[in-house]
Amino acid sequence: MKTIVVWFSCGAASAVAAKKTIEKYDDTHIVRIVNNPIVEEDIDNLHFLDDVAYWLDREIEVASNPNYPDCSAVTVWEKRQYMSGVSGAPCTLELKKKARYAFEMDNDIDYHVLGFTAEEQGRFDNFKANERDNTLPVLIDLGMTKQDCYNELIRARVEPPRTYEMGYPNANCIGCVKATSPTYWNHVRKLHPEVFEHRAIQSRDIGARLVRVKGERIFLDELSPDAKGHPMKNLDFECGIFCHTGDED
Repeated sequence: MKTIVVWFSCGAASAVAAKKTIEKYDDTHIVRIVNNPIVEEDIDNLHFLDDVAYWLDREIEVASNPNYPDCSAVTVWEKRQYMSGVSGAPCTLELKKKARYAFEMDNDIDYHVLGFTAEEQGRFDNFKANERDNTLPVLIDLGMTKQDCYNELIRARVEPPRTYEMGYPNANCIGCVKATSPTYWNHVRKLHPEVFEHRAIQSRDIGARLVRVKGERIFLDELSPDAKGHPMKNLDFECGIFCHTGDED
């Protein structure tokens, strides 16, 4: 049988994508679920991973970049002396994309599935055209949105990652450097001040202006605690195999 790999990112959409892929293809294909671990993600993501594995009744495998055995974004930024820019972030390249490339070297994969939802047709088309044309639009074909995926988990009594309840727009790393919104960074400052401080120090050392205020890039340590941008729910900077910059003013 041909093999389908679902890339599970510890988010609601990729969890439901795995469930729907198994339901549709398990009788005719080998379906494998693979995660790229990153230590800067909230610790609750590990609990969510275990819960999803139980829900799927399937082992969730791990794929990492052998050049970064600690799976740390902080290590990537320090080694690369670069954090984020118009082309995305090196942590995504090293810990997601190159981890996938390493996995592909040792495993035969006929099809890929990612958590692209119905409102992400453009992202899916881009990924299929520029990354892997053997990618299946499982959630898009079902017309499932991000909210639909979240609701699916609730109905299944699978507790979503707590970052959603904290008000973050996704289950990415806390202090995601692809975010440029002052709303986001002040949210990090309020809920995770130690992460904000660490990002502020490292970005200043590297020279990375991570936040945008009124069209101008500034350092985190220059950000006013009262500065605001778009509401958190409107921010869009997923961290998956397809790196989307998602800059927000």
